Amino acid sequence: MSGLGYKNWAANDILAAADLNGYVADQVVMYFANAAARTSAITSPTAGMVSYRGDAQIVEFYNGSAWIALSSATTINASNVVNTLTSSASTSYSVAEADQGTVLRFTASGTVTATVGTATAFTSGERVDILADGAAGVVITAGSGVTFAGAGTAATSYSLPQYEAATILSVGSNAYRIIGNITAV
Repeated sequence: MSGLGYKNWAANDILAAADLNGYVADQVVMYFANAAARTSAITSPTAGMVSYRGDAQIVEFYNGSAWIALSSATTINASNVVNTLTSSASTSYSVAEADQGTVLRFTASGTVTATVGTATAFTSGERVDILADGAAGVVITAGSGVTFAGAGTAATSYSLPQYEAATILSVGSNAYRIIGNITAV
């Protein structure tokens, strides 16, 4: 039997065997000592079932035709990944919402100031990578209303030396972590 979805029981409801199997047993991570024990217990698995095998210490799911290790369920290849490299020779850059998920490469010979303002508006988990290829490096600055933390401290600016990279990672509304070989300034 495949999982029946979600059900919220009320006081004095009757819990039938079919409900227990369909709402609970078929939708939990089931433990089995090995694949043979699982095959013996589940003679007709349905897509979406999940089990843990103690012998291999592995979580597997049934995809409708076979038990597949969760670690190999999704394959990432070059066609799934988009890497956009945007180069700028300017010494002043405002990180925009559209820069999310890209690599910003700065090549100016003077110090570049890359500002993250409230208009950047990344959501939690979104990021941009900064590559300092110019001779004087990059200073990443928090605009008004934006907070930064990195290199063990909260600061409003961080410097990034030439040929180094850093990540600006959103951890909440207008709150960012600066990750990399940076120095608070």
